[in-house]
Amino acid sequence: MQNDISKKNWILIWVFGLAGQLCWNVENAWFSTFVYNKVAPDPNIISWMVGLSAVVTTFCTFLIGTWSDRIGKRKPFVSIGYIFWGVFTIVFGVGEFLPKSPITLVATFVVLADAIMSFFGSFGYDAGFSIWTTDISNEHNRGRLGGALAVMPVIATIFGTVVSGMIVDALGFFDFFILMGGLVIVIGVVSLFAMKDAPDLKPRREEKTYWRQLTKVFNWRTVSENRELFWIFIVMLIYFIGFNVYFSYITIYFVNYLGYSFTVAGALQGGALVLAAFMTIPTAKMIDKGLLARVITIALVSNTLGLLCIAFAKGIAFLCVGMFLAGCGYILTLQSLTAWMKNLYPEDQRGQFEGIKQVFYVALPMIFGPMIAAPVINNWGVEKLVNNISGMVPGPSLFLVSAAVTALAILPLIAANRLHKRRLSERAATHLEAL
Repeated sequence: MQNDISKKNWILIWVFGLAGQLCWNVENAWFSTFVYNKVAPDPNIISWMVGLSAVVTTFCTFLIGTWSDRIGKRKPFVSIGYIFWGVFTIVFGVGEFLPKSPITLVATFVVLADAIMSFFGSFGYDAGFSIWTTDISNEHNRGRLGGALAVMPVIATIFGTVVSGMIVDALGFFDFFILMGGLVIVIGVVSLFAMKDAPDLKPRREEKTYWRQLTKVFNWRTVSENRELFWIFIVMLIYFIGFNVYFSYITIYFVNYLGYSFTVAGALQGGALVLAAFMTIPTAKMIDKGLLARVITIALVSNTLGLLCIAFAKGIAFLCVGMFLAGCGYILTLQSLTAWMKNLYPEDQRGQFEGIKQVFYVALPMIFGPMIAAPVINNWGVEKLVNNISGMVPGPSLFLVSAAVTALAILPLIAANRLHKRRLSERAATHLEAL
């Protein structure tokens, strides 16, 4: 494989990656706010919604990732997934017009609509696009690839907070969902004509049947043969549990606790993140040199300090500092983990291991994060009227809890780095013997 990713593929990486991240941002940042303002200010609805969509996303990545491995194709999954991803983003917004009594019916609708949308999002992005980026890259350019893939959620967050806040204030939630869903549908159609699978991609039929190949990955031998990779997964698990404690509620915190408009809340989140995105440039070189653990350590410290700043902030300036530090922590952690994992994926099981990653990146964090957040909000939040309905609004305590969980990710990182150094030493020794 060539060391360089072609210019055309770089363009496709940015176009499909940004479109996908924008749609994920709509779900992660705005679905929860929509529920609070248009359905009911109840963190339990959000907990169910986030948890079920996480399980569906992971389940889909396993099923479709294995399927794409067996047939040796990624493009069809990108195209189909993106088109229906956009469709069900629009469908979710219909919940605004459903009767609110009994609340159980509309709550069930938004939970199920989010789950279906997440299925197709995973179908197109995780089981299609993400694995495609692994196919067309190698360990010599994955620092840059990881940087690009890590910057995309930040750009999506900037757009999804600043611009989306303005759209929601000006047009309302449903028109906003139509615009975002329509964008992803268009990108899905474009992929039918613009995307090509990696030239060396071929069917990987390691077992006679699909189901035997699917279940092959679920055994202890898989863990023992990929110990470094699974320690990285645990780092990811702990970090994103901490992330999901607060992320679904941060706009709610700015709007309903601090009293800012959606536009100002978006500017607070997006403005500081612009600077954070530039941090991926120097760290890409560090990652390509193998200094992965050092970058992640810096990121965890930055993230923890940022969350503490947000919790204790008394004004916009201090909030911006906190958002910048937390943004740096998020983007550098994601950049480093992405490159580290892709270097370790077994070549014949990339689709399946993308599914395993989703367990630690999406399913468990999005189940346990909101599960932690709900009692914190209910016990230490503030009771307020939201859309003339009384409910509990998150307070600073949410960010303190998130900071504490995030800091724990340093523990598995120590074990992962030990195995990483051992692997590099063994590779160097083997190279010397060959000479």
